Order: sequence, then structure tokens, then C-alpha cells
Amino acid sequence: MLLSITLIIIGLAIIAWSSDKFVDGASALAKITGIPPLIIGMVIMGFGTSAPEMLVSASAALNGTPGLALGNAIGSNITNIALILGVTALLIAVPVQSTIVRREIPLVFLAGVFSWWLIRDGAITRTDGILLIIALFALLGWMVYAAKTQQDQPFEEEVNEATEEDDLTYKQAVFWTLAGLVLLVISSKMLVEGATNIAQFFGVSDLVIGLTIVAIGTSLPELAASISSVRKGEVNLAVGNIIGSNLFNNLAVMGIAAIIAPFSTPEDVLTRDLPIMLALTALIVVFTFTPPKRYIISRWEAAVLLSIFVAYQLLLYFQSV
Repeated sequence: MLLSITLIIIGLAIIAWSSDKFVDGASALAKITGIPPLIIGMVIMGFGTSAPEMLVSASAALNGTPGLALGNAIGSNITNIALILGVTALLIAVPVQSTIVRREIPLVFLAGVFSWWLIRDGAITRTDGILLIIALFALLGWMVYAAKTQQDQPFEEEVNEATEEDDLTYKQAVFWTLAGLVLLVISSKMLVEGATNIAQFFGVSDLVIGLTIVAIGTSLPELAASISSVRKGEVNLAVGNIIGSNLFNNLAVMGIAAIIAPFSTPEDVLTRDLPIMLALTALIVVFTFTPPKRYIISRWEAAVLLSIFVAYQLLLYFQSV
């Protein structure tokens, strides 16, 4: 038991540190090779902050615990919106100035509906996984096209400021990209092993462990990135990271796990977890696009999000007990 707790703590610590280094290295490498800042912000950083979820879910699927993989994907989305965006907007009202981020928010909701539609029959197959990955690449293609055909000054400026802070040489960028990725793989395996052992010890389903400990742990990079961005005044980047991460979680994390090991969908996912995830995403759409404060997530809206997160965690606890 002590060994399992130690594995989780060390795994989470390494995940938080290595994902940060991976994002720094990948972003610097992209900038050195001439990739536009908008694409770096939307694709590279979004992928980087979701790398822990992808690797943990892949490791869980290989380890024969698909519930943990699915719980990680859905739980991370709930955590990103209700906890991370809630904490961020509670610190400072978050203006959504970027036009591309505004367009991404409804797309994340549609991606969630699409993933629900695929698994509503009680199973997620390799075909479903492939369709999720195809949908991801289609959306990434649109995002790259949008970045090339329109200007998004607020978002572009913040990405430039963020990447200028990490003034890495080409060799340093390559090193931290590869080192961060290797450490992410190792720490993901540690986290999955520790979480699986604890689930078996307490008789709790691996789904619940994935929705709670693992989801919150793998979302730590997004929390750190969002708070750091807000402190520096890079609010569009903070929201962009959260929205981009949820897009990858909906499509890539579920898709990769399904391709590795198809599995049946627990009933609780369809009746409890996915509806809550979709409701929270819809709530962000409402908060962003409706009066009286359009394109701003206010402090009282942040309080609503945090309240939902606390209520959801209590629901999981009491249902598990």
C-alpha cells in the first residue's frame, strides 16, 4: 500500500515537471523551425498539456484497466473546466478575446457529443477509436487553416511572449522535448500501477480512480500553466490551453485507448460522468457567448464551476462508499 502511494506521488511529481519541460522544448523547437505562433499555441501547447492524459490512458489500456483510461479522459475534462478554469477565473475575470479560441469552445462541445454518440451503445471499439482520431486530425487541419488565413493578434502576442521566456537553442529544444517525453512515459506507468493497486486494495473501480486521483493529477500541468499565464496577463493563452487540452482528451485520449484495447463502457459513464462533462462544456458556451458579459468568464461564474466540481467529487465519494 505504501509503495503504491509512493508510486502515485512520485509519478504525479514527475508528470507535472516533465510535461512542462516537454511543452517548453516542443514550443521552442516549433518556433525555431518557423511554425507560426498561432499554430504553436493551438496545436503544440494543446497537445503538450494533454500528453500526460494520453500516455496514462495508453498505459492503462495496455495494463488491462480500460476503465482507468476512460475515467482519466472524462475526469480530466471535468477537472479542466470546473476546477482549473474555475480557479483561474476566480483569480481574475477571464476575457476570451481570441476569435479562434471562441470558435474552439463550441467545437469542444461537439467533440464531446461525438464521443458520447460513439460509446452510447455500451462499448468503444477500434473503429470508434479510429473515428475519434480522424475527427481530431480534421479539427487540427481546420485550426491550422484558420491560423494561416486570419490574424488573431491577442493570442499570437501571448504565445510569442510565452515562447520568448524559454530562449532555448535547437539542441536544448530537442533534448527537452525527448527527455520530457521519456519521463512522461515512465511516470505514466508509475501512476497507473500505483492507482491500479490502490483501486484493488480499497475495492474501488478503476473508473472512479481514473475520474479522481488520476484525472486531477494529470491535469496539474494545465493548472500550473493557467495560473502562470494569468499572472503574466496571458489570459487568452490560459483559456486556449484548457480548451485545447479538452479537445485532445475527447478525441485523442479516448481514441488511443480504444485502438489499443477496445472495451465496454461502464453504465455510470453514460448516466453520470459524460452528461456532467457535456453539461459543463455547454455551460462554458453559455458563459462565453451570452449577455450581460459576453466573451468574459466572471468570478461568479467561476464560483459556479468550482461548486459543481466539489459536488461532483462528493457524488463520486458517496456512490463509491
